[in-house]
Amino acid sequence: METFGRRLYDAIEKRGPLCVGIDPHPGLLARWGLSDDVAGLERFARTVVEALADRVAVLKPQSAFFERFGSQGIGILESTIRQSREAGALVLLDVKRGDIGSTMAAYASAYLDPASSLSVDAITLSPYLGVGSLQPAFDLAAANGAGVFALALTSNPEGPAVQHAVSASGKTVAQTVIDEISQLNKGVEPLGSFGLVVGATIGDTGHDLSEVNGPLLSPGLGAQGATPADLRTVFGKSMRNVLPSYSREVLTAGPSVAELRAAAERATRDCRLALG
Repeated sequence: METFGRRLYDAIEKRGPLCVGIDPHPGLLARWGLSDDVAGLERFARTVVEALADRVAVLKPQSAFFERFGSQGIGILESTIRQSREAGALVLLDVKRGDIGSTMAAYASAYLDPASSLSVDAITLSPYLGVGSLQPAFDLAAANGAGVFALALTSNPEGPAVQHAVSASGKTVAQTVIDEISQLNKGVEPLGSFGLVVGATIGDTGHDLSEVNGPLLSPGLGAQGATPADLRTVFGKSMRNVLPSYSREVLTAGPSVAELRAAAERATRDCRLALG
């Protein structure tokens, strides 16, 4: 079975280093002239898929903006996932789940079991109940050729209070997450399937990402303030594994399909140059 890491590596080689979020929040729906309801949600998601699913490496739907419309929103999310994958994009579902035991196993089954209507290529997870609590997701991802991105160093101002706290081992909590995820990718070529989320706006944090050998999802580019040039400061020698992620910077170009494509092409070009 082809691994997620292999598929991602090939997609980036073919389409360029870019992940685009699908974030239909109320303000963006209004900017597009769409109603803040199921019809507006469906039109928004369908337009983004039409514009980008056949040309960007990864699309990243934010599950919360679909979930807020209940079962109908989940139905649109299912369609968005299916249509994106059929067009050749990898789908990373931004769900940030984190739990223990059978509950974590149920979350993993919802998103990483091919039999599920919400099955995707990879998901985001929160490791702050302990990285080991995510083991059911790691196991199912490995069994099904899927991937996991664990939150490590995030851009929100509340994050450092937890992530930079120092444990009895002398490591920060974030470094412990980084090191434990790194162990899952040991010896894998060309890229491991277990990644980390590291914000593009956080600057030089002093954390060591050199042994991760997996993808480093970096949100925060564009409207959130970071530029592709900032990636060098954040990632240093680990630049080769970075997957830059844009949302508003690209999405505000809609609802024109042509303008969405042009915005994604600019972002891809800028990221290629920055990542070398």
